[in-house]
Amino acid sequence: MKPALPFLIVCVCTCAVRGEDVTFFESRIRPVLVKQCYECHSVESGKTKGGLTLDTKQGIRAGGDTGPAVVPGDAAKSLLHAAIKHSDPDLEMPPKKPKLPDAVVADFETWIKAGAADPRESEVKTEERPPVDVESGRKFWSYQKPKLVVGTIDGFIRAKLKEQGIEPAPAAEPVVVVRRLYFDLIGLPPTPEQAAAFSMEKMEAMVDELLRSPRFGERWGRHWLDVARYAESNGRESNLTFPHAWRYRDYVIDAVNEDVSFDRFITEQIAGDLLPAKGDAERARLLTATGFLAQGAKDLNEMNPAQFAADVADEQLDTVTRAVLASSIACARCHDHKTEPFSMEDYYALAGIFKSTQTFYGNWIDSENNNHGHLIRLPKLPAQVIPNRAMTVDRVKQLKNDLAKLNAEEIAQNTYIAKAKLEGRDISAEANKLLRNAIRILWTRGGIEGQLETVDDQGHALPLCMGVQDAKRIQDSQLYDRGEIAHPVKPVSRGFPLVMGIISVLPKAQSGRVELAQWLVSRDNPLAARVMANRVWRHLFGAGIIRTVDNFGFSGERPSHPELLDHLALRFMSGGWSVKKLIKEIVMSETYRQASTHRSEAFNKDPDNRLLWRANKHRLDAEVIRDSMLAVAGVLDSSRRPGSLVAELDGQSVSLISFNTKLPSDLDGSKRLSIYLPVLRDHMPDVLEQFDVANPNLVTGNRDVTNVPLQALYLLNGPFVQEQAAALAKRIQSSPDRVQAAFQFCFNRKPDAREVELAEKFLRTRSADDLKLLTAFCQSLFASAEFRFVD
Repeated sequence: MKPALPFLIVCVCTCAVRGEDVTFFESRIRPVLVKQCYECHSVESGKTKGGLTLDTKQGIRAGGDTGPAVVPGDAAKSLLHAAIKHSDPDLEMPPKKPKLPDAVVADFETWIKAGAADPRESEVKTEERPPVDVESGRKFWSYQKPKLVVGTIDGFIRAKLKEQGIEPAPAAEPVVVVRRLYFDLIGLPPTPEQAAAFSMEKMEAMVDELLRSPRFGERWGRHWLDVARYAESNGRESNLTFPHAWRYRDYVIDAVNEDVSFDRFITEQIAGDLLPAKGDAERARLLTATGFLAQGAKDLNEMNPAQFAADVADEQLDTVTRAVLASSIACARCHDHKTEPFSMEDYYALAGIFKSTQTFYGNWIDSENNNHGHLIRLPKLPAQVIPNRAMTVDRVKQLKNDLAKLNAEEIAQNTYIAKAKLEGRDISAEANKLLRNAIRILWTRGGIEGQLETVDDQGHALPLCMGVQDAKRIQDSQLYDRGEIAHPVKPVSRGFPLVMGIISVLPKAQSGRVELAQWLVSRDNPLAARVMANRVWRHLFGAGIIRTVDNFGFSGERPSHPELLDHLALRFMSGGWSVKKLIKEIVMSETYRQASTHRSEAFNKDPDNRLLWRANKHRLDAEVIRDSMLAVAGVLDSSRRPGSLVAELDGQSVSLISFNTKLPSDLDGSKRLSIYLPVLRDHMPDVLEQFDVANPNLVTGNRDVTNVPLQALYLLNGPFVQEQAAALAKRIQSSPDRVQAAFQFCFNRKPDAREVELAEKFLRTRSADDLKLLTAFCQSLFASAEFRFVD
């Protein structure tokens, strides 16, 4: 392991200096594109609305159906500039959001006029024609079933290296391997004692121990929550909280720890409410699992119920197909898919399943919400966490009386209006008054109904969850011209995309979600096992065998090792869809244990390390950085947080939370693991947001990894970092060798002679308090690249 001099300097900059124009793009343009545009226009998301992709140089210049998005040197002809400027009412981006700040619009104009410097290159370089029909689609690699090729992980990797004349790296030092295992499997660093006790001979036993740890479910559960776009608020214009979302979080952690087979895991989340249960505990677990479908952002202020239902179904369809199949079937909502073998008939066949499903998300009607979400009532269980508040019996009676009065008032007003029409009386002068009264009744009633839903008749708080159940009306969806619900064309029977060649008859009396889940994880489905195996590989090696982990389609990248991917997928299924078995097989390979040493001759042949001639160094996830500071400081609370702060705030909007000065910056203030911090859309805890936590609006298999000055400023000035540095300083203050103790806690190694010399010189400074100096020294270790990266 290379020695670091972390207390000398903290440097966070762009990866390389490639000219002022490129630096401008990286700092001012790319972050806006990622945040505002990639959700609907990127290869990674699998969405190319309007035929437009904005995550490659080629895509942004070619443009979409309406023309080039960017014309270098000419902002007036660049449709992207017009869209964000809102100069054309028919072309306003981002949609359904406020116009971007003038300074951002000006940055784009400056960038375009300067030539639109763009270092990005498309990851897909091929002369293939898009497989846009069923016949050609079935010939495309990802829609063919995995092929059995006898071999091992190391065998497949080394065969590719041999073809290119590259030697694999030697085995990493034991301390590197043990740190890699701890961070990858449980998201925490090993203690000095754990690192010292490790040897390659004991590796399998240590892997088994880490897989049994409760921390494993918290680490790998977070990976799935990224994919499930888990959040505790709605986001968008009506960013109301989801006080009961945390139950789904806990379900995921428990399922991962128990190694629930992946096919069952998917089935529970899509159709848990329709599965048989042995008792109340299992019934509660299965209902909670369906929170997967309820987590998405919704246009709560949508006035048209049919449009709202269509949009919710679309979001659910998109999430399910991208999470499980890494396919962008939702792009066929308005037209046949431009690059994949999915037709509008395929889309609306699936949409009918979700339109036959009622979604329970828990927001009641008020000034920010026109669509009551309701909640699912769970069976009561011993020691069950119920964070919502109880009421007195008198309060319940009062609310019911108030509700009855409102209903009577509404009936009276409607009767008055109807009678006036019958009698031909003009009541236009009263229109505003009647409208205001109707709105008052609607909003007040919504609040009362929402409160009554959380308690029983005696005022006892009820256990509730987000989730789905079959709708009262089971229906096939219409196919809508250009996706517009005002223009139905024909009904489409519920079913599945034809390209998979898997036929299933859906029941008339149920939505078809059970059959959908069975179709998704069928052994005849060519995608589900491949996609999950690739996700696991990505988390262990820093990049997937297919780097576009959420896009296995034509616009995604091709696999670097297709035979290996098929091998892993088939092993995954034959191993009972056990994620733990798959992880163990991978980490026990020699490929996983390679050193990350750079070699020029190998780099020149494979600069991206796609052939894995060495281990990839990669930065730790935001949660792991925070949790590691707590662990090293000796203050980590490993207990599970009961409920969530969001549940305790009892339904406030995020805008109110953001102005609550009593709340800490991480919205929690505890020393628990980061997975238990609140996840509020557009208001994430600062310690996570600085280091690229997953965007909860998207299915995220690949987190962005940025390297920006704000991160350095946070590490130098952030109160959380300073607090943990002070705790570490106190922890090592009485140690006979404070410098060595600090290095062992932070890096599991001894400092070299130069590091000892510099540290001791710094700590002997007479102008400052000893503990303050020690705290500053510890903070410099936290701020070092070595602390944030794993070899």
